[in-house]
Amino acid sequence: MLILRRITQTGVVLLGVTVATFLLMHLAPGRPLQANPELRADPTAVERWLQLRELDKPLPAQFFSWLSRLWRGDFGVSLIYNRPVAELVVERLPATILLSGSAFILALSLAMLYGALCAVNRGSRLDRTLNFLSLCGISIPSFWAGMLLLILFSYHLPWLPAAGMRTPGDGSILDVSRHMVLPVLVLSTGIFAYYFRYIRQAVLDVLEQDYIRTARAKGLPMQRIFYRHVLPNVALPLVTLAALSLPVLFTGTVVVETVFAWPGLGRFVVFSAMARDYPAIMFVNLYTALLVALASLLAELLCLVFDPRLKP
Repeated sequence: MLILRRITQTGVVLLGVTVATFLLMHLAPGRPLQANPELRADPTAVERWLQLRELDKPLPAQFFSWLSRLWRGDFGVSLIYNRPVAELVVERLPATILLSGSAFILALSLAMLYGALCAVNRGSRLDRTLNFLSLCGISIPSFWAGMLLLILFSYHLPWLPAAGMRTPGDGSILDVSRHMVLPVLVLSTGIFAYYFRYIRQAVLDVLEQDYIRTARAKGLPMQRIFYRHVLPNVALPLVTLAALSLPVLFTGTVVVETVFAWPGLGRFVVFSAMARDYPAIMFVNLYTALLVALASLLAELLCLVFDPRLKP
């Protein structure tokens, strides 16, 4: 029943996102033609172009036409690339998954290690240092950090490539890895800062519980207390937070991909928005909303698995 209810709610949310995105895109100033000066110079070509893509019809007719095509699995054709939107997204999705997945794994691993370590050694030099650095990581905008790293490591110290995913004619694993260093570093910094502070506080809260004091009074070693009592109690909120962070991680790649010219979905969204590519933007927004809904459902299911008390 839970899954069925959540699927129904997801359908309603996706419909609402579709309506909102469609209205916002068509009410925003500018037209798709502004990205194509050749078409703007020929009024006849403009009218033919609008008729071909059904952009000369009233807004309700355009919306229901797009909705009917969406129901049939036709996500439309990009107004700029003149190719199916789904095909363009599928081409760019692996690059985004590679970038965001690498940043997520790196940030979560370091946050779990140092968050627990700083909680156990509260007030130590390491704890104070990482608390300060995590606050800086939360405060510094990713685009500004990316520009600083580009200036330092690609201009003054030309150690790393400044843009793209691979060098033309190369494309080896080592070459792709060198291109990934700076964007992964920028993207993982903010993620690490949030997770570090959350894990540190969660471990501190558990360590202050009465049953932890009782275990210490019985003479149990700290390592056993941590793995038997602390870690299971921290795992549930951490898993939930990780599942809900997946959509945020995807949207965070938009800025990073734009700064480093990473050929992923985030950069595609930026250029589509600048060019008023309605089908592309609506499909990506629909995809993002679906990702949020699935992440929320995954978080609920994981909570039920890790904590049977939550079962109805």
